[in-house]
Amino acid sequence: MKHISAIALPFALLINPAYADKHLKQYANESKAVVQEFIQQLKGELQSSMKSGGPIVAIDMCKYKAPDIAKELSDKYGWKIARTSLKTRNPANAPDAWEKNVLEKFESRKSSGESIKPMAYFSEVEIKGEKSFRFMKAIPVAKPCLACHGENINVNVLAKLNEQYPDDKATGYKLGDVRGAFTIVRPIK
Repeated sequence: MKHISAIALPFALLINPAYADKHLKQYANESKAVVQEFIQQLKGELQSSMKSGGPIVAIDMCKYKAPDIAKELSDKYGWKIARTSLKTRNPANAPDAWEKNVLEKFESRKSSGESIKPMAYFSEVEIKGEKSFRFMKAIPVAKPCLACHGENINVNVLAKLNEQYPDDKATGYKLGDVRGAFTIVRPIK
């Protein structure tokens, strides 16, 4: 990954807005690659969990292993990498104001007929006086997701969800809904 010194970027932004656009697109492409890495790790863990014990085991994987994967990737890249949703299962994953706005835009874009699978959004923002790059990639509801997030959840799975997540709001989804998003915050250097 190519890095630009902390002094060069603000100077380049002031004298050449096209440079800023190019740089943000580079950050977006790098963020997409990290999200793909996250997806592949989660997918592998979910498939393994489903094979070994079905949705009941997958619930534990999502509760314990998914946050570990996010932390490992955050540590690896020096960015904040997570998942969020308008309907959270874990209240600790609730969206901040910027994420909520983007998730609402994703819902609107879906309603307008846009495909969810490639749906993403990014921008430069200021957080506590520091410039940061924010990126979100929509998570579409696929058929396997419905076992734990759908409208007709098996009674044993529902009991496990209620046990693990007493404040669960992440059910009632249909195939093709926006489940939430992967979210990245990284400093602009």
